[in-house]
Amino acid sequence: MSINHITTPLDSAILDSKEHYIFYHKMVDYVFKELIVAVQRNSILNNQELDMFKQYCDLLLYSVEAMRIKYMYDDEDNMKVDLTESGFPNYLEFRYLFNDLELRDDYLGNLTPVDTLQEEFLDTLMRKKEPIKGSKLFQAASIVYYSSVNKRYIFNRFVQGKIVNAPKDSGADLLTSWSFYDVASNRPFVCFMYFNFEGHKVNDYKDDIYEVLKHVADRKMNLDTMAYGIDRKLAKVSPKLIKRIDLGPLHNMFAKDENELTHTILEGISKKDIPIESYALSFKIDEVQSKSEFKEGSFFNKQILQRWDDVFRQKYVFAPHRIIQLLYNKTPELMNQLAKPPIEMASLKIEQLKK
Repeated sequence: MSINHITTPLDSAILDSKEHYIFYHKMVDYVFKELIVAVQRNSILNNQELDMFKQYCDLLLYSVEAMRIKYMYDDEDNMKVDLTESGFPNYLEFRYLFNDLELRDDYLGNLTPVDTLQEEFLDTLMRKKEPIKGSKLFQAASIVYYSSVNKRYIFNRFVQGKIVNAPKDSGADLLTSWSFYDVASNRPFVCFMYFNFEGHKVNDYKDDIYEVLKHVADRKMNLDTMAYGIDRKLAKVSPKLIKRIDLGPLHNMFAKDENELTHTILEGISKKDIPIESYALSFKIDEVQSKSEFKEGSFFNKQILQRWDDVFRQKYVFAPHRIIQLLYNKTPELMNQLAKPPIEMASLKIEQLKK
């Protein structure tokens, strides 16, 4: 079946078939791989930030691929995707992966042995000349899922990066990163913190840093509020710059929100001005920097805190050339508000989808 036979009403885009999921998984995989290249090519992040960003994107792609295998031949359940201001899987899907893999041995013990399943497949295909039943394919996919997916590489709701030396021109001694999947927006965020440490060995204090970040900086909030919370709870840490990347929404044929970019793409698809696999990705970076310090507390228990500057916001849009032209024609004011002109990525081309 041609992808042009997929119908997606503008007011009720729902992923309701395996065909849609095949399409969706190919799109997410393709867009993120293109994004990494585009971010590097346009020097949006420095080299250290880029390396960390790649690692978080790899975890996200690994998780989405695990979901693809999990649901490949499951006729009773479908992966849930947030179609409003997101375009990414519901955060509960990541929890389901963790829960499944916690019980990996129990599940594998209840599945048909691989040798038995292989013999059944060969008998069906070679002797009976019949196609494999969907239930058997689901069993095979389940074996692949439970035997090959590694829980260590699943994108958790909070993922902590290591503490490393900051670049020499950054104005800080150390750098750490973390990523979280915001429950409310169902979008992934990647954060960087440049800081100085008032102590002898930061490794002796790293568990305290990680614990505070996990509980204070694990959700979308005002960035200066996040910065103040981190600074207040870590007496030996002096944050100098905190940067947060908001990945999304992913604007595509399945979305059903009021976002102007989404609406423009859906309208273009419905009028057949652009192909059905058209997409654009919003990408936002917020930064807050320390401009001075002040002391707070009693005479015997004073703490040096940062006085934060205003939050600096930068918005980017990544899209194929044809979509960029459409966005300039339909939403010129939005395009003029971007930190850079829309950044071109390669077009996605899917010739055919099969059930």
